[in-house]
Amino acid sequence: MQYFPLFMNLSNKPVLVVGGGEVASRKVDSLIRAGAQVTIVSPNIEPYLRELVDNKRCTWVQNFYSSDLLDKCFVQVWATTDNPELNHKVHKDAKSLGLLVNVVDDLPYCDFITPSMINRGRIQLAISSGGASPVLVRNIRELLETVLPQNLSLLADFGASKRNSIKEALPNVTLRRKFWEQFLRNPEVENAVSREALEALYQQALNTKLESEGSCSWLEYGDDVERLSLKALRLMQKAEIVLHEQHCPFDFVDLSRRDAERQSFKDAVELSDMLTKARKENLRIVVFVPSNKSDFTLLITNDAYLKLAEVL
Repeated sequence: MQYFPLFMNLSNKPVLVVGGGEVASRKVDSLIRAGAQVTIVSPNIEPYLRELVDNKRCTWVQNFYSSDLLDKCFVQVWATTDNPELNHKVHKDAKSLGLLVNVVDDLPYCDFITPSMINRGRIQLAISSGGASPVLVRNIRELLETVLPQNLSLLADFGASKRNSIKEALPNVTLRRKFWEQFLRNPEVENAVSREALEALYQQALNTKLESEGSCSWLEYGDDVERLSLKALRLMQKAEIVLHEQHCPFDFVDLSRRDAERQSFKDAVELSDMLTKARKENLRIVVFVPSNKSDFTLLITNDAYLKLAEVL
């Protein structure tokens, strides 16, 4: 992973943008949408930026850039001009003050980069290739745009409005997580187009017994992670604990639910102890075992844990 993904709160935070052209316009637009207090430094600016300035949505310093315009108060500095020498001077000045700086389209001079974004209200998806392939990233974004439900914004707002009431109805984090998983799997929820419809489904779900039983799903791994079935991926995303043989490729484990506990084992004896402990806690377990070894056959054969064991 070349860059650490991070969503930064820029609300009411001062940001400096050097340059007033088309590139600056795109960056300023995004920064203002994020609530930043933007200052633009440039002798001339695009009509779009002038409109923002006239509407007091950002500040314009109508002058050429100079080092004394920088201040430690800025949380970000953007160099967007078409003059590489000037952009690099901005970078040098910003670094001397310990500021985060981005020289647009010049990766060696970027402390951070901006990903391609999909926005659905509160829901934001960021896609990046680390600057390596913008066209590939665009294609991925377009693909995701076609498959993501259009009511994601509605669902996010509804979930936020229930943060307090759900705590009163369900006393611990595990129960609340299972509730929301079960709620969001309901096809009617995915198709809901109004808050009233979601409220009715929410009340119905509160009166429905939660799926609290544990399970154990056995998955064979090989050399190609893309051969995992959709069912396997679904089970991996529901797992509360992932047990994997020590030589299991990381790509398989990494596709599992991110907040699931992950433990490796070296043999069937060690795995048996882990399974016993996880079952006592009534957890949803996923076990990765190699496809070319018979060491774990007996464990799999004897696994009648809640009659939900699966070999995929």
